[in-house]
Amino acid sequence: MYSEIAANKRQTWLLIIVVSALLIGLIGLIGHIYGFDLGYSIIFGTILASSFSLFSYYFSSSIALSASGAKEVSKAQAPDLYNLVENLTIADGLPMPRIFVIDDPSPNAFATGRDPEHASITFTTGLLALLEKNELEGVAAHELSHVKNYDIRVMTVVVVLIGAIMLVADIFLRSNMFRGRRSNDNNNAGSALLIIGLILAILSPLFAQLIKFAISRRREYLADASGALLTRYPAGLASALQKISSIPQPLRTANRATAHLFIANPFGSHATRGWFANLFSTHPPLADRIARLNEMTK
Repeated sequence: MYSEIAANKRQTWLLIIVVSALLIGLIGLIGHIYGFDLGYSIIFGTILASSFSLFSYYFSSSIALSASGAKEVSKAQAPDLYNLVENLTIADGLPMPRIFVIDDPSPNAFATGRDPEHASITFTTGLLALLEKNELEGVAAHELSHVKNYDIRVMTVVVVLIGAIMLVADIFLRSNMFRGRRSNDNNNAGSALLIIGLILAILSPLFAQLIKFAISRRREYLADASGALLTRYPAGLASALQKISSIPQPLRTANRATAHLFIANPFGSHATRGWFANLFSTHPPLADRIARLNEMTK
């Protein structure tokens, strides 16, 4: 577990470095296309990418909560839910996270934050109404495992950085590239630069999405196992996932940027899919996750 936490911390910084490099390259090329000096464009891109990275590190959690329509609840407002989560944090040696609720009938939950001291766990009203106590404990333990394993840092930072990559790539592709270039770009170097820029602009969003999908799928399996060990009752989480899969109603505030944070696909696609569709899904199939949890009970 400790090695996994260390790996997640390394992967956060690796992700920031890789995405920042892509941003710097794209921004530098956009500036060059519009006639600015390439060196100055890269400097500007470095400043902008650094700003994006710092912003995502400190504020992406607030953005994810706001985008999902989550509202914070106090212990007085939701005593049973608060006590349930508090008991699990004590058992796992974690600080108490902030608790949020989304007023939505779709059953779902997610955790966010840059570290356990700044973590939040969010539940939908549909989930709270649907699950029994031991099932809700399983879901809460799953989300606390994301907190303990520092998954939340990687997965939350992705929200802003991936969005930035897609935005800049879209700007590049929509640019009037042929009119905006300087006259000396008619040489082979200018043409090569343009080709590199086009390849980066086309492949960067795909590359960024694949990073997000791979990060999300692997961490869901790990959080399932860690959560089951915390409650010592894998059947509780398995039953919760089974109930969630039976209600494929999409979340009203579902969006592509935050979809990977949730315990189940917020777009409601819980049905079994082919291997190709699963490759581009933010979540592993619920049936596979339930099967793995059931294996733990044997």
